[in-house]
Amino acid sequence: MTVITEADLIESVADALQFISYYHPMDYIRALGVAYEAEQSPAAKDAIAQILTNSRMCAEGHRPICQDTGIVTIFVKWGQDCRLDSTRSLQEVIDEGVRKAYLNPENKLRASILADPAFTRRNTKDNTPSVMHVEMVPGNTVSIDVAAKGGGSENKSKFKMMNPSDSIVDWVLEMIPQMGAGWCPPGMLGIGIGGTAEKSMILAKQSLMGSIDMAQLKARGPKNDIEALRIEIYDKVNALGIGAQGLGGLSTILDVKIFDWPTHAASKPVAMIPNCAATRHAHFVLDGSGPVYLEAPKLEEWPDVNWTPDKAAIRVDLDTLTPDVVQTWKHGDRLLLNGKMLTGRDAAHKRIKDMLDAGEPLPVDFKGRVIYYVGPVDPVGEEVVGPAGPTTATRMDKFTRMMLDQGLLAMVGKAERGGDATKAIAEAKSAYLMAVGGAAYLVARAIKESKVVGFADLGMEAIYEFEVSDFPVTVAVDSAGENVHQLAPLVWREKIAREGLLTPA
Repeated sequence: MTVITEADLIESVADALQFISYYHPMDYIRALGVAYEAEQSPAAKDAIAQILTNSRMCAEGHRPICQDTGIVTIFVKWGQDCRLDSTRSLQEVIDEGVRKAYLNPENKLRASILADPAFTRRNTKDNTPSVMHVEMVPGNTVSIDVAAKGGGSENKSKFKMMNPSDSIVDWVLEMIPQMGAGWCPPGMLGIGIGGTAEKSMILAKQSLMGSIDMAQLKARGPKNDIEALRIEIYDKVNALGIGAQGLGGLSTILDVKIFDWPTHAASKPVAMIPNCAATRHAHFVLDGSGPVYLEAPKLEEWPDVNWTPDKAAIRVDLDTLTPDVVQTWKHGDRLLLNGKMLTGRDAAHKRIKDMLDAGEPLPVDFKGRVIYYVGPVDPVGEEVVGPAGPTTATRMDKFTRMMLDQGLLAMVGKAERGGDATKAIAEAKSAYLMAVGGAAYLVARAIKESKVVGFADLGMEAIYEFEVSDFPVTVAVDSAGENVHQLAPLVWREKIAREGLLTPA
């Protein structure tokens, strides 16, 4: 009988979560490096360069790849000849490891988990509880997969209870454009087929724990129907031309993973979950000999990509910005923002609405200002702010007209804007600017000062004022309502079809 001590399990979980907060899986980095070399879209190539540069910076600095340090998912295969030496439940022990990782003072991770999700949505402060799946298996070891899944990609999960004769490929191709860019491509697609509704979702999530091997699969050819389906979906999704960050290009996904399970004769449940540019997962095995510490990758394994601001980018002074200047920007323009900008995301926007409805004064004047949709990681050491990449702008769509009515000149976030928000932006002659998701540490280097100016009780969702220097963004929706997330993929879809471009794996 192998004895797994409480202390060893806690330490191993904590180490793995810290590890994946700043180290990408190297299979992802290698695949992204290949995609960077092959990419022909300037905007997408620039975005991939930011992601790769950010990844190496995080590996060197041991700081989070993304400001959204995720909801923790744990897959446990517990050997039946193992015993947990603890008076606490397995869930409680693993959550103690999560707590230890997220409250680590040398690299404190953002706590994003809210209790009472339907009502008060209170932050648990330590990112617990985790979501755990346990399987009892023969053997005398405990095998654990640890993942930290960001909300932007998790929110794009799809499920359908199909008819047995329905096409899985057709459904995937229908869903991908609906997912937009909030899941921060290029990433992976995890697909679960069969079982029941909940089983297919677990299969999809579990499939994402595997290594990227599409290049090897395509080189040797498929050996079964599942492998052939993986290749077909990979090629057809990339042919859509969505590209990195939805900016149009060759690489939307780097791999497709599929797990299946027997199902009822009347059913074909299918789930799809994307993994984002901040792909974070690791595997370790406990054998009773002590805690497991993961081996750090070598920095020379990263591609030699060092992002610098585009020389053609337009420098913008936020402190003297006027509507006339905003109206000169065209979709696709690259800007470097300088000066003071405000922040605010879901909770702040909801509170602003409640205050306006009640006739109460706001803590901040938004007239003539730019707002950044962000919830930063707490700073450590001499940092002004921790990793501070953009959150999904689409979630703020329902507040857009309200904010523009306050005199807001522009917004910064990630992913696309919906039709109503785009219309409001055009009517106000405003603009929406896109920062790269998955480059949070790189972006934070452009933030030179930070202070809370409103709703301090909201923590990372408070309103901050950032002083920025050469903060890189792309004009995603201009004052005429021209939307790069709608237009660029169409151009690249046609180009891929016309020129027969194949996405490398």
